[in-house]
Amino acid sequence: MQDLDGTIGYGRGEPDWLRAEREYDDEVIGDDTLGELFVASARRNGRRDAQWYKGGVYDRTMAGVAYPEALDGEFASLTYADMLDVVQSLSAGFVDIGVEHGDRVGMFANTRMEWAQCDFALLSAGATVTTVYTESEPPRVQYLLGDPGATGVVCENGELLERVVAVEDELDVEFAVVMDEFEAPETDLDVYSLADVYERGQSAFDEDAFEERLDACELDDLASLVYTSGTTGDPKGVMLTHGNFRANVNQVRKRFGPRPDKDEDTPVIDKNTRTLSFLPLAHVFERLAGHFSMFATGGTVAYAESPDTVGDDLEKVQPSGATSVPRVYERIFDQMREQASGSDVKERIFQWSLDVARDYGRIKRDPDEEPDLGLRVKHAIADKLVYETVREGVGGRIDSFISGGGSLSKELAQMFDGMDIPINEGYGLTETSPVVSTNPAEAPKHGTLGPPVVDCEVTVDESVVSQERRENADGQVGELLVRGPNVTQGYWNKPEATEDAFTEAEDGGDPWFRTGDIITIDEDGYLVYTDRLKTLVVLDTGKNVAPQPIEDEFSTSERVEQVMVTGDDEKFIGAIIVPNFEQVRRWADKQGIDLPDDNEGICQDDRVREYIGEEVDRVNAEFPKHSRIKQFELVPVEWTAENDYLTPSMKKKRRAIRDGFQEYIDSIYED
Repeated sequence: MQDLDGTIGYGRGEPDWLRAEREYDDEVIGDDTLGELFVASARRNGRRDAQWYKGGVYDRTMAGVAYPEALDGEFASLTYADMLDVVQSLSAGFVDIGVEHGDRVGMFANTRMEWAQCDFALLSAGATVTTVYTESEPPRVQYLLGDPGATGVVCENGELLERVVAVEDELDVEFAVVMDEFEAPETDLDVYSLADVYERGQSAFDEDAFEERLDACELDDLASLVYTSGTTGDPKGVMLTHGNFRANVNQVRKRFGPRPDKDEDTPVIDKNTRTLSFLPLAHVFERLAGHFSMFATGGTVAYAESPDTVGDDLEKVQPSGATSVPRVYERIFDQMREQASGSDVKERIFQWSLDVARDYGRIKRDPDEEPDLGLRVKHAIADKLVYETVREGVGGRIDSFISGGGSLSKELAQMFDGMDIPINEGYGLTETSPVVSTNPAEAPKHGTLGPPVVDCEVTVDESVVSQERRENADGQVGELLVRGPNVTQGYWNKPEATEDAFTEAEDGGDPWFRTGDIITIDEDGYLVYTDRLKTLVVLDTGKNVAPQPIEDEFSTSERVEQVMVTGDDEKFIGAIIVPNFEQVRRWADKQGIDLPDDNEGICQDDRVREYIGEEVDRVNAEFPKHSRIKQFELVPVEWTAENDYLTPSMKKKRRAIRDGFQEYIDSIYED
């Protein structure tokens, strides 16, 4: 195994930016708890905008009580001083209704400004915030509140409150707080509106008592139980302390903060940063990147109306950056392609511009190449014809996006970068708070996850991959192991799962956390993702095939919406494919082909199968023979979080997809 802690492992020598990153320090970097972190930032940045909230979306009980109503469809703002007043009052209010140090309180709401306010309020009171996804039906609500023994829950609205009430007899929950206007159900719970809690806190607030509660919190105190998405089995409650989150805020700040060694045109995250928040705060990625880190730095967080309105909200908010998952970037790309459809000329220009962007983006990040004059001229023309419009479509001020929570296609990253919308891909897990590595803005490498952040050690266990795989890898390859101050101590009430997740400690050192991901560490110390160890497809020939790189090759396809590779214990690789039905219909219209009206009929049409098959052939050309898709089936249903084929963070639930489409998989191998 090879150790790599951000100071060794660089085949071309340690870069200057990494040395500067390790030595960097400023007012944002510290060792205080999360409540103290927010209070200190609010006092530094009192007059700056902390939150933007949209009118006409929610029936907020706090609107008109703690802050003004926003106009329908428009964004209003709260300064850091305003937000601090809200947080302090809510914190005192939660204490007044019975929250004590160490209590677990559930958050059962979509991403919105009240989620952030309640989070800091509860953390300041010494409580542990535990997460509940809004997709959860009563049985899952019972688990997510019952497993941690939550004594209270903050719900978004009356509908979510009803789900709690439906299982209240099975829970230890004593109170519920509701953010929006609601009709009180029949219940034995003490039920309050969020405005009630705020007003009680306004009356009860005492500065000295608030500071005493902050002082009583320690870095080793449990800040949050973040429940994993549960792609298999019940979710596990990952125990993350104030110290885990604080360490990761420091690590991210050192990489993306306004260090003096950075060039003037290098994007940074600082007080001038404005982000659009739309990923679930119930997941650790948005909680750290779009919440703790942003408020620590003094930036502005605007909250999207919903994931479905991100396009419109980007144009209104005009953020300088945003964090998201690969599936969202794929959808942005699909929308770009759809807007360019309608005429052969527009489509040809768009496709030509994509080819230019891909070439320009690839060369742009290669230290040994520079775009020649011809490519620079093409890029300038494409910029006027296409790229400027694309940038305006995402607000016109994007310095860079950040991608995590899944594998981003290298080709997609090159195309966005070639349009001057860079996406810095990173890697992390709930158990690591979450950031392990990320591409630095000054030295990104497409197709990689960047080098580890400062103070985060990584190594690979090579024993889990074949000798052939090790010999053919461009670096060391194996299961990634991680340790550092951002790594969890384990899972709530699951000692066996905790033990299985770590190696045995050796030589007096800390044990390594087993990520379950196959990673290559290249000569520059950058991590390259292959796949989850448990999702590797093992053919009956003994060959191991990683599905993710194959599936990623379809990410820029106009013909294919989604794909899942199959083949465990079979002779060859197969795939089930969700076509892009809108594009298929457009193609059929142009060809004068009369297709069935329903998706099922389209999937069975031989002409459509041939059309999709051409795309499969294109992808197959990128892979060795044993990794090529030999047979495929088209399926008529898109996989979403709503139909439980994707997690809330839009990762495939492979087992659920296999179960739901087993007949299609069987037909691939029946002969």
